[in-house]
Amino acid sequence: MKRIDLNCDMGESFGAWTMGMDGEVIRHVTSANIACGFHAGDPRVMYETVKLAKAHGVGVGAHPGYPDLAGFGRRNMDCTPEEVRDFVAYQIGAMKAFCAMHGVALQHVKPHGSLYNASVGNEAMIRAIVEAVAGVDGDVIYLALGGAQEPLVTKITEEAGIRVAFEAFPDRAYTPEGKLAPRSLPGAVIKDPEVAAERALRMAKEGKIVTTDGSILEMRIDTICVHGDNPSAVELVRTIRAAIEGEGIAVVPMSKFVK
Repeated sequence: MKRIDLNCDMGESFGAWTMGMDGEVIRHVTSANIACGFHAGDPRVMYETVKLAKAHGVGVGAHPGYPDLAGFGRRNMDCTPEEVRDFVAYQIGAMKAFCAMHGVALQHVKPHGSLYNASVGNEAMIRAIVEAVAGVDGDVIYLALGGAQEPLVTKITEEAGIRVAFEAFPDRAYTPEGKLAPRSLPGAVIKDPEVAAERALRMAKEGKIVTTDGSILEMRIDTICVHGDNPSAVELVRTIRAAIEGEGIAVVPMSKFVK
């Protein structure tokens, strides 16, 4: 049976400020990318989100970002590869501590926001992030954007001896180059659950993405990311999962099948 993972960013609340609908969305996903306190989240939120993921059998992932709470990690920072490595290692370590408290394994690491975008196709940054992942826990999966950078990321992760999973976004528009369209552009975020579900099904079944100019891109897709901060998040995730499972595709945590 063909298998796919559904991942979602979570644990992005901070203090008295609430972000997303984690309690509802987590019922429909299989992996959670949990903020580690740099771009969002805090120790209490991290503890509770790992606890929530464990209760629902959802794989726990660290979601490290730039140290930029005010900008939600979506602003560029001029950092050296060594700084990126250390930022990421620090945040993975924090997440592993909360995983240990709840008796679960850390499944994956997925960079957040500008850190994620800046690493796409950037060999020095990818190596820095992979060095952090492999150095802290060699059993953890590195989660990266699928597409043109796959050969580079595969080469670097193989050299480091860690697993890699590639993802796609049904609720985000893609440029013909295979990059995510900037959020500032009209239509960059897809809010219609039916449209997102149709895109997700094509990703899961065929490994294909339709870009903004109508062209088709083929890529390896192990996991599909949905955003919990989307106003239609719960309906979006529910509709996407129903569409995928309706075609006989199993929706399971990436650790179940990524080798």
